[in-house]
Amino acid sequence: MITVALGLHVLAALVWVGGMFFAIMVLRLAAGELEPPVRAPLWGRVFAKFFPWVWMAVILLPLTGYFMIFDVWGGFAKLPMYLHLMHGIGLIMIAIYLHLWFAPYKRFRNALAAGDIPTAGANLNKIRIMVTVNLVIGLITSVIGSTGRYW
Repeated sequence: MITVALGLHVLAALVWVGGMFFAIMVLRLAAGELEPPVRAPLWGRVFAKFFPWVWMAVILLPLTGYFMIFDVWGGFAKLPMYLHLMHGIGLIMIAIYLHLWFAPYKRFRNALAAGDIPTAGANLNKIRIMVTVNLVIGLITSVIGSTGRYW
């Protein structure tokens, strides 16, 4: 069961962090050449396809992480420092995503539905900043998770 939990944990992290990397480092640059009335609806379609995968990660990562913390380590008391770091950083990433979902993304969707491209664009910029922050944090966490046991 540990192997399944670890496998799901790694896959969820790869989907989330890899998706953010693609969005920021590839799609954002390619879509930047488009005019706002084309770019904003494109991002709306991208988010509609990507965010369900992020929700899956936001649910699976804590579930599998806590399962492994208690099944493998017997709780937080015996947890190595690198796993405490992963845990804390992961909670910060989830909090950023939840804020993104319930604040700027909600405003972005509403503005897009109303045809208010300037407001949609302003919220898209806020989303970009939060995704960039989460990408950097996610990459750092990935390095911690993959190298921490060797510290």
